[in-house]
Amino acid sequence: MGGGLNNLLFAIDYLSKYSICVPREQKMKVCSVCRKLRVVPACFDDYKQLAHYHYRDSRLGPFERIFALKPVEGTLHTKAVGIIVYSMPVPGLELRNVATDNFFVGFDRSTRLALINKNIRCISRVIIELRFRGLGLASRLVRQTMPKMNVPIIEAMAVMGLVNPFFEKAGMRAYTAKLPARCVQLVEAFSMVGIEDPELIDPEKVQRKLAGLGDAQAEFIERQIKCFLQSYGGHRNDQPALKRTRYILSKLTAKPVYYIWFDPKFDVEISMLDVRRQSRKENR
Repeated sequence: MGGGLNNLLFAIDYLSKYSICVPREQKMKVCSVCRKLRVVPACFDDYKQLAHYHYRDSRLGPFERIFALKPVEGTLHTKAVGIIVYSMPVPGLELRNVATDNFFVGFDRSTRLALINKNIRCISRVIIELRFRGLGLASRLVRQTMPKMNVPIIEAMAVMGLVNPFFEKAGMRAYTAKLPARCVQLVEAFSMVGIEDPELIDPEKVQRKLAGLGDAQAEFIERQIKCFLQSYGGHRNDQPALKRTRYILSKLTAKPVYYIWFDPKFDVEISMLDVRRQSRKENR
């Protein structure tokens, strides 16, 4: 079995690397391989093996725990095919307050930080090796590891969450951030010159339309763009070009999604009361 698995993965790796379509029957065999994967505690070296597959910077800051999806013992292929990283939560998130009905609001700063750190852990990375994507392994990693963190709340932020909602498939609830007012204003300005919302995912098409505007419309939209870019210091003096359009559209279409999961084993309020009592003792 070990040799067969290793040969199968090598073949699919070769096909994927050279952009050759992987046959359906091979994908079905990989699905059977997935049933032989298990979630295990992992280390930073496991993360480094898959870090280059993630869309964000591969450098990883401080973390709490790492878990991996690895084949069961007895197979030749022993490297992780998936990684999930848990980190400490950031102090302030508007959507966290929405999701928890302002549960962490109304305390002094030190008490609030203590409450957040005691009750919450954040999923900062989920990475699946290229050959195993589309098989539900990301949601499996999230679903099987959240209870292992032993805290009342697990949260995550994802820019591509609406495109690939694996956090929701794992049982988390999604909260979508509203676009900033400057983004709404520029989207409306684009619409006034004939560039509609669905077109904002295509920088080349938007650039062609911008280049074809009449003088009055071009002057109007350029003023709007200059105003918009004032909030992005390093780009405020960018000249009209496809590169600038790509950057602008990346800001208009990036809608981070906040995800939250409550572990039914825990009572968040009891945990918070414990911290309040401890805070009172320290202040005496």
